[in-house]
Amino acid sequence: MDLAAVAHLAAIKGKAPVLHFFDGFRTSHENQKIEVWDYSDLSELADWDAIRQYRKKSMHPMHPYSMGSAEQPETFFQHREACNNACRETADLVNSYMEKINERIGTDYKPFNYYGAPDAKEIIIAMGSVCDAAEEVIDYLNSMGKKVGMVQVHLYRPFSEKYLLRVIPKTVKKIAVLDRTKEPGSIGEPLFLDVSAALRDTEFKDCFLSRGRYGLGSKDTQPGDILAIYENLWEKSPKREFTVSIKDDVTGLSLTPSENPDVTPKGTVSCKFWGLGADGTVGANKNSVKIIGDHTDKYVQAYFQYDSKKSGGVTISHLRFGDHPIKSSYYVKKADFVACHNAAYLQQYKMVQDVKPGGTFLLNCAWKDEELDHYLPAEVKRYIAENRIRFYTCDAVSIAQKIGLGARRTNSVLQAAFFKLAEIIPIEEATEYMKAMIDRSYRKKGDEIVKMNFAAVDAGIEHVHKVEVPAAWAEISGDREDSRLEGRDRQQTEYLNRILVPTNRLEGDELPVSTFVETVKSRRVQPLLKKEGSRRSFLCGTGKTVCNATGALTHVLTRSSAPSYWTERKRSR
Repeated sequence: MDLAAVAHLAAIKGKAPVLHFFDGFRTSHENQKIEVWDYSDLSELADWDAIRQYRKKSMHPMHPYSMGSAEQPETFFQHREACNNACRETADLVNSYMEKINERIGTDYKPFNYYGAPDAKEIIIAMGSVCDAAEEVIDYLNSMGKKVGMVQVHLYRPFSEKYLLRVIPKTVKKIAVLDRTKEPGSIGEPLFLDVSAALRDTEFKDCFLSRGRYGLGSKDTQPGDILAIYENLWEKSPKREFTVSIKDDVTGLSLTPSENPDVTPKGTVSCKFWGLGADGTVGANKNSVKIIGDHTDKYVQAYFQYDSKKSGGVTISHLRFGDHPIKSSYYVKKADFVACHNAAYLQQYKMVQDVKPGGTFLLNCAWKDEELDHYLPAEVKRYIAENRIRFYTCDAVSIAQKIGLGARRTNSVLQAAFFKLAEIIPIEEATEYMKAMIDRSYRKKGDEIVKMNFAAVDAGIEHVHKVEVPAAWAEISGDREDSRLEGRDRQQTEYLNRILVPTNRLEGDELPVSTFVETVKSRRVQPLLKKEGSRRSFLCGTGKTVCNATGALTHVLTRSSAPSYWTERKRSR
């Protein structure tokens, strides 16, 4: 919100459009506790003379005029270059408004901000939400005696060498530039090329410079991925081009981290909820974040991960609560609390493995303690026992049905169970806040609906059951075995088992690049004309033209030289 103010004020003063952007779903769909600007404060910073001029020039039916007409080639080039000075001045204008914002709210915004050790030897240059996660990793590494840092880009265009060079420590020897895009065929992505040009003929011209790609398609970037970037810079011969968060076993560009450390601030409570689309889990978690954010001094964060089916599909809610600002712009992989709101998920997804040793696991199920040994997968029971997980069950479906909410409306029951087990705020206060939120949300649907949800809250608190984990579970052997699917032919069978099955288990992040290279090679499942039992296929030859790695030999045939079994395909008129 602060930079939105900078963008708006600079656009008014500079009489030029300013594009204020962020990197997609990770930012737009994250819930955070923020401080909101008062319009009276912004009013004092605005250039009202420029606003009046802008309004005077606006289109109006009472005083029409023409603007933006076509321009001839003989003058267009000169006209285009006439804006050079205005473009150069924009960087100073944006910086001046950043300084005014800083004076108002005590921040330190600059076109380029540096974070890390003042005498860092290895730094990252990046922009977007990955910078928040990088700050956590930098704090983690510097606390261990390392000297690393990061330059965060706030003003991308115009790209100002002056402001970039001001913030880079003089001690820097190696730099990694991160781009959240891929430009096939180029010698580098946009930010890397800008930085390369900016550092040329400066005191940093001899620094080692590498470029990396991350986050394509909203790929989650974990702390371990950022750690891998610094580990690459620490090598005697670092990779000059790399990728993170994936396994590239084709071109060998990917970096493998030595660990995925827990770098969240001390005291942060991380939670993860597995729900069924439209069962109310996401809505309840949004309310939980609002309750804790509004009624405590704690910082909150919520991010919701969906599959493509939305309603009826799997939903994963990633929640964090703490006494310090939360910068963790990535999925929860090390959770203090994990809840499974659909017992069938245990057979398909790995979820209990995300619970920290000594953490809490809540399962919505109708099974009694003696039945758990039969229904729980072996790997789940073993992990719970080996890691001293506090295991609880709650039959929310039966409770919701008994109250009258229906089998799928378990959200109020399980939300109450969460507040009881997580102990983030006293359960008496949480109950009061939950019921107030329910009244606000469901009042229009009538008193009966409100009363049923009140009863669900009370029942959720009362009917949470702690399971005494048998010691024998730690000795259980065996893991989940997936049955092999059979397709209509070998290619489809390979696709189903190598790509579709892991993706449906939400394990697509673990698939290496080679999986998709081989899929591309064999994407033409059936040849156009083929003799039964023959290895020769009659195609258009496009596959060989596009990909020389197909291993296919192309033969041009005439009617007289074609094999006797060749038949012409009749074209339909």
